[in-house]
Amino acid sequence: MNRAALLVLADGRFPAGGHAHSGGAEPAVAAGRIRDAESLEDFCRGRLHTAGLVAAALAAAAADGQDPLALDRAADARNPVAALRDTARKLGRQMMRAARATWPSAELDALATARPRGAHQPVVLGVAARSAGLEPLDAAYAAVYETVSGPAAATVRLLSLDPFDATTVLARLVPELDRVAATATATARRVAAEGIDVLPAASAPLLDISAQQHATWPARLFAS
Repeated sequence: MNRAALLVLADGRFPAGGHAHSGGAEPAVAAGRIRDAESLEDFCRGRLHTAGLVAAALAAAAADGQDPLALDRAADARNPVAALRDTARKLGRQMMRAARATWPSAELDALATARPRGAHQPVVLGVAARSAGLEPLDAAYAAVYETVSGPAAATVRLLSLDPFDATTVLARLVPELDRVAATATATARRVAAEGIDVLPAASAPLLDISAQQHATWPARLFAS
């Protein structure tokens, strides 16, 4: 195992396209649900325990060697909103390009061939982690960190929030990141014996609705 690869995979400078996406923060700022560091923390916490848990479990299962195509179908079933499915596949396609250049593998090649328009990003993340020699827990950590760091970085731009305040929010969420990553990994380990349906399907209806509305905006700073 090459644990240092996790630093590369989770680095915001890894060219996986995440910088162009706010993780729902842009419509939340426009609606007044994110106004400051305190409300940003509430938003990130809600996203962590819903979309973040689902993404982390999918990534951990993929890193554990479960069928990525079956996981991709499971991801589709857990994303009822077309805008979020489209975004997940666009991000997956970009991550696939970066991962194949960084950690070439037959598994990445096979998934890219089977899903030329992009597999869901958490699934690609998990296969990339596996190709990099990482463990399922590492993939889960990368997924949960991205879940909260994306909105935090976007809010700095959207509200001119002090970057120190945004980083403090992330630091306060660390114990919850640990718990969600551990829960997601434990659940992913059960897939081999119990099947795909054991994976979490936590939902965040307001995030879903906001994402679909945001996709129709004529002008926006972020793609999602």
